[in-house]
Amino acid sequence: MNHSPRLWTVVGCSLLVASLGAGATACGSGGDDPLSARPYDAGDQIAFNQAPGGRPVDPDKPLEVTAKGGEGRITDVTVVDTHGRRLAGELSAKGDRWHNTVPMAAGVRYTVTVSTENAKGAPGQRTAAFETTPAKGVLKVEFGPEEGKYGVGQPLTAELSEPVKDKAARAVIERGLAVDVPSGVEGAWHWVDDKKLHYRPKEYWPANTTVSARSNLEGVRISDHLYGAAAKPLKLEIGDRVEVTTDASSHYLTFRRNGEVINSIPVTTGKPGFSTRNGVKVVLGKQYFVQMRGDTVGIGGSEYYNLPVYYATRVTWSGEYVHAAPWSVGSQGYANVSHGCTGMSTGNAAWFYENITEGDIVKVINSIGDDMDIFGNGFGDWNMDWKDWRQGSALLKDTQEGRSPVDQTRLRPTV
Repeated sequence: MNHSPRLWTVVGCSLLVASLGAGATACGSGGDDPLSARPYDAGDQIAFNQAPGGRPVDPDKPLEVTAKGGEGRITDVTVVDTHGRRLAGELSAKGDRWHNTVPMAAGVRYTVTVSTENAKGAPGQRTAAFETTPAKGVLKVEFGPEEGKYGVGQPLTAELSEPVKDKAARAVIERGLAVDVPSGVEGAWHWVDDKKLHYRPKEYWPANTTVSARSNLEGVRISDHLYGAAAKPLKLEIGDRVEVTTDASSHYLTFRRNGEVINSIPVTTGKPGFSTRNGVKVVLGKQYFVQMRGDTVGIGGSEYYNLPVYYATRVTWSGEYVHAAPWSVGSQGYANVSHGCTGMSTGNAAWFYENITEGDIVKVINSIGDDMDIFGNGFGDWNMDWKDWRQGSALLKDTQEGRSPVDQTRLRPTV
């Protein structure tokens, strides 16, 4: 390692001090300059409405810091909890009172640093600490899917342990669910119901990137007597951009990777009465073998089937797959004869199975079937346009596109 830059720095500084001489002395710590003194202990100058160091305090009650007497004032108050989150507050114009403007967190330790100045302008400081009582009611958050590698269409999910209907409470939750995305990616949470949220970007995730989610809600007051609990963070690796398009009218499947067509496969899709759903679907998983029976999806009578199926890629919870269908090879590329699945030869299905992964996009076009459900039958999230998706956010509803969520000062770690 070359140490010469450090040596030159030392020499340069020595020469600078020598050349400044008296100028440096004039800027030194004169005895009469109150601003040059170390902060004095301001313990006798301030008072807390909740006693630091004693029994845990109620987080629902306000925290107040006041200046005692008329000889000084408060210049700044910083309150930070054990998770590094600042407690937002407001200082009066006279500097005689500070109070928090958002609720304190439950079950945490706060460190309060109060800066003051006396009548002569000399700085004072006082640091104190106190704990808040644990929450009686807690809201747990579980992120999904499981950690791993996924395709560019995989939404994030957040499952709540308790239903939340109130808009203000929903906004608190959204502010506390942090999603780290690649630079330039715009995304938003959408409330599927009172206990579940989905997060997706405006467009598919950029290929070969990382996405992570975490909760900053631990101890945070969500609503009356309900506080956030700790949550396990989530990290996903996003792979190549794989997009599959199945054209039910031409009976061909086109497989693209990062924009390049790498395979075109003859297929058969759902016949009249069992037509395959149109729209964008996200791969839910893969199974080498599935025993498919018609009665499990409400199909009986003359249409009943009971077949061993190999190389099955699932795209809906109701039983729609892309799979090997050797019994319909003669119709593949020519006619739709299935009960809703996309069938292909065993060789093509094996290739598809090896090249597809959970989170990849499978889109069906030109089918006479219904449209893919947006929620409830897999991930149909991409079938909702971005404007409507933002309307499902408690923070972004009725706001202009590109608007950032409301201030997160209360939840932001200190730096």
